[in-house]
Amino acid sequence: MSNIEKVKCLIIGSGPAGYTAAIYASRAGLNPVLYTGKEPGGQLTITNEVENYPGYPNGVMGPEMMEDFKNQALRFGTDVRFEMISKVDFSGDIHKVWSETGHEIHAHAVIISTGASAKWLGIPSEQTFMNKGVSACAVCDGFFFRGQEVAVVGAGDTAAEEATYLSKLCKKVHLLVRRDEMRASKIMQDRVKNTPNIEIHWNTVTEEIIGGEFVEGAIVKNVVSGETQTLAVTGFFVAIGHKPNTDLFTDSIDHDDHGYLKTVPGRSLTNIKGVFACGDAQDSIYRQAVTAAGTGCMAALDAERYLAEIGAH
Repeated sequence: MSNIEKVKCLIIGSGPAGYTAAIYASRAGLNPVLYTGKEPGGQLTITNEVENYPGYPNGVMGPEMMEDFKNQALRFGTDVRFEMISKVDFSGDIHKVWSETGHEIHAHAVIISTGASAKWLGIPSEQTFMNKGVSACAVCDGFFFRGQEVAVVGAGDTAAEEATYLSKLCKKVHLLVRRDEMRASKIMQDRVKNTPNIEIHWNTVTEEIIGGEFVEGAIVKNVVSGETQTLAVTGFFVAIGHKPNTDLFTDSIDHDDHGYLKTVPGRSLTNIKGVFACGDAQDSIYRQAVTAAGTGCMAALDAERYLAEIGAH
């Protein structure tokens, strides 16, 4: 038992949600311990320039922004550990957690901020041009392609929304749909089909993304005719969905069909007392840094109130 570490508040995951939760929890005297996970800083560490986060009028590089978040959490005393959590047991009043090195922690309150990861096509050039024209977020990066031609891959509501959003900024949007129909809701399909500068390419897959330093085009293939063509696009948006990084918790915490953790509407409370979820791990709709940070604040405040209620504060 002597090797067991006991803490008031444990935060699993970093990024805007985790670091914001840490800032608030630290200032509240909860002495939080934060495990960053395999990608310290979350998705923003693979994001080039961030221009839509308040407080950065000239924009900021994603990794630099996450360093600012981390340093602010450290300033108030957060114990940041660059390691992963590999196992949890939420069956009792005290929540048991194990790190990948086998270290056991008992926590009164646990905040989950493990985020989500974009799904990718899996072609090599996709990674080559990451942040050089390839993106998984039109709202984040569409501004950089105004007046240009871009491509969007996908057939669901997300792809339809991204294509519609980009159509307001870009000269032309090529929507690449793998089959001869879309999965998107009828209203979203109608919106896409009635937007003049969106061209839908049915039965189409991406063979390769091409360019020099940045994206200059995409080679696509019609799977019915076998015909290939090169689209002269400078932006390539992959909108085939996100996967929340929540596999570790889905046996114990209520979640939707896609793995997003369920929370009480307007709160960060899960079905387990003393366990809170924030950021993209529980948000399948907005997935923005600013909303993630907001829910991180909520989780810390909810944790503080919970700890006061049980007399652990």
